[in-house]
Amino acid sequence: MGPLHTYAIDVTWTGAGTLGTASYTSYSRDHDVQIGSKPPLPGSSDPAFRGDPGRYSPEELFVASIAQCHMLWFLHLAAVEGVVVVAYRDEAVGTMRVEAAGHGQFTEVVLRPRVTVAHGRHLPDGSPVTDEVLGRLHHATHEHCFIARSVNFPVRHEPTTVRFAPARTAAAPTDAAAPAATPGT
Repeated sequence: MGPLHTYAIDVTWTGAGTLGTASYTSYSRDHDVQIGSKPPLPGSSDPAFRGDPGRYSPEELFVASIAQCHMLWFLHLAAVEGVVVVAYRDEAVGTMRVEAAGHGQFTEVVLRPRVTVAHGRHLPDGSPVTDEVLGRLHHATHEHCFIARSVNFPVRHEPTTVRFAPARTAAAPTDAAAPAATPGT
């Protein structure tokens, strides 16, 4: 077995008000998520469950963590394969089903990554970067993503067609000799 990593996170409820949990409507769902010395992340429940829409919900952060993990592994594997990515955006969507008794679960997450590669760049063997190349990278990424491998529902990928940056914004890699690092998510 490989090394174990642990992640310590402090969650502090800030919404007790004057009545606490005297009733379902008497308290705020507001809380702060603190991770080390990083800025606190304001959390709440989903607005459908009496949460503050101006704060992050656990459901949103859960979908974001899957999308972030996929992106970080994709960028790592692209660098290893010689694909020069200059922009990446994902418009991920998670679907959650809530049952009559109030419990529920996610049924799927769909990642929609939009990858832009450097203009005029090819793979080290001289072949072009194509949708198939990026598709293989997305598949390999899914096999590596710690979070996607940890869920019990499908994480689907609907990548857009490969985009190429205009010639004026493409930059040659400046650190080609640096060893590839394992991404940290």
